[in-house]
Amino acid sequence: MKKVDYAGLPTEKPHPKSAKIDLLSTDEIIMLINSEDLNVPRSVGKVRHKIGESVEMIVSALRNKGRLFFAGAGTSGRLGVIEAAECPPTFGTPSSLVQAVIAGGKQAVFRSQEGAEDDAGSAFKIFRKKLRHGDVLVGIAASGITPFVRGALKAARTKRARTILISCNSTTPMKNLADCVIAPKIGPEVISGSTRLKAGTATKLILNMLTAASMIRLGKVYQNWMVDVQPKSRKLVARALCLIQKIGNVSDVEAKKYMIRAHMNVKLAILMAKMGYTYQESRSKLKKASGFLRRALGK
Repeated sequence: MKKVDYAGLPTEKPHPKSAKIDLLSTDEIIMLINSEDLNVPRSVGKVRHKIGESVEMIVSALRNKGRLFFAGAGTSGRLGVIEAAECPPTFGTPSSLVQAVIAGGKQAVFRSQEGAEDDAGSAFKIFRKKLRHGDVLVGIAASGITPFVRGALKAARTKRARTILISCNSTTPMKNLADCVIAPKIGPEVISGSTRLKAGTATKLILNMLTAASMIRLGKVYQNWMVDVQPKSRKLVARALCLIQKIGNVSDVEAKKYMIRAHMNVKLAILMAKMGYTYQESRSKLKKASGFLRRALGK
């Protein structure tokens, strides 16, 4: 990659409105940050077609036994880790289906390992080992120049995995390594170079859309309910019982009985409650419906 003009990066340029932010009162600082944050959703909305294209790519891969990976450094890497960690409890996915790798390893999630982002070779080795044909890799690089992400994208190409790049630099030199580039133009940060601010917010919004929309398309949601939720905590058990009660149209006591009979599988419990199926019949119906509760209910 050519020598980088760091000062010329969109994420590094000074913001004219915040030139005297160090002289502002607390309330004025907050107002300025808030006013800039309001621009982020609009900027993300302008690249929704690229987000949609990426979702279709992910859905196609997951339907065909592929997996989804996130790669990033610093804030970008941590956001990928959060996204991967949230999928199993929210959508009932196995931990191997959505994975994340952050530069510097697990310790970098809690303590900054800044130099790790420059190690393109490490990322190449990691992802050459992890990826296979049919997977999707999402590289996350706010600046669009992170060597670790570049190494990951190059490794994906060697394994014939599909690639997506999320960046707040539309002229990123890594765009030729990605099948789809999602690059909202959010403008300079209120604190120059602090990409955990607007760039981080934009990245999180995009990641939310990628995973949520993909899981909806894969039948993990019925109406607007997370019916593949894994009831492994008090809160999640209560949420699961509420789903069985509301969708199955049964009492709280009956919902508990159905959940036990369904071996804690919410979709099966709903089918048993709503349709009067046995456990085995519910399993058969859901399998024929490819896991889509709406189809299994005949709606």
